[in-house]
Amino acid sequence: MIRFVTETGSTNTDLASELRAGMAVPEGEWLVADRQVSGRGRQGRAWFDGYGNFMGSTVVHLSPRDPNPATLALVAGVAAYEAVSGVLADPSLLKLKWPNDLLLRNAKLAGILLEREGNAVIVGMGVNLVAAPDLPDRRTIALTNFGPPPDREIFARSLSYAFDQELDRWRTYGLEPLIRRWESVAHPRGASLTVNVPGEQRIEGAFDGLTAEGTLRLRLEDGSTRAIHAGDVMLANEGN
Repeated sequence: MIRFVTETGSTNTDLASELRAGMAVPEGEWLVADRQVSGRGRQGRAWFDGYGNFMGSTVVHLSPRDPNPATLALVAGVAAYEAVSGVLADPSLLKLKWPNDLLLRNAKLAGILLEREGNAVIVGMGVNLVAAPDLPDRRTIALTNFGPPPDREIFARSLSYAFDQELDRWRTYGLEPLIRRWESVAHPRGASLTVNVPGEQRIEGAFDGLTAEGTLRLRLEDGSTRAIHAGDVMLANEGN
């Protein structure tokens, strides 16, 4: 269930418009664009529209029985990890950074943006299959640095399958196994992190895993621990 379009402003925006118009947007269906002229990432950043990369969005319709919708960020991150690791000769080079940045050799390979629209969450993903953008504050990378890139349509099907699997596990088993899986493919505990928390000064500390609710646990220099619910997280060796 993948719809391909040649060009659009943003696949997230397109799906939001369809939901607002009362159109049926089923779970499991993806909208994938060859180019996005108005794509965006977290905190309002523009997202690269490189032809041949994966740029697509899907919808999750929320139920009262579902876990906290914010933890869909972790679901999306694990799904992206599963899809990309399947095309790498050495998946150990691939790591997740909270909440769902996908890093390859500590450079950004993919970005994920979740947006709420009524009783649904739109999940947008961009993965650098063939080309990486130049970002002012961090290193980026594409899969072409490691050999021929995967076919975009085949990758889309793999990602769709991985997301369906992780979404089903999230609904069936809750957060505990999701958090364990996320931590198992993240950078190691003790890694130095810098966090820009909205409205606060920059915070530095060491990664200390996730809380039971899926928030980032940061160990500060004085030995105390702080739960980070929102913020821009950088690894010490991730910036330019």
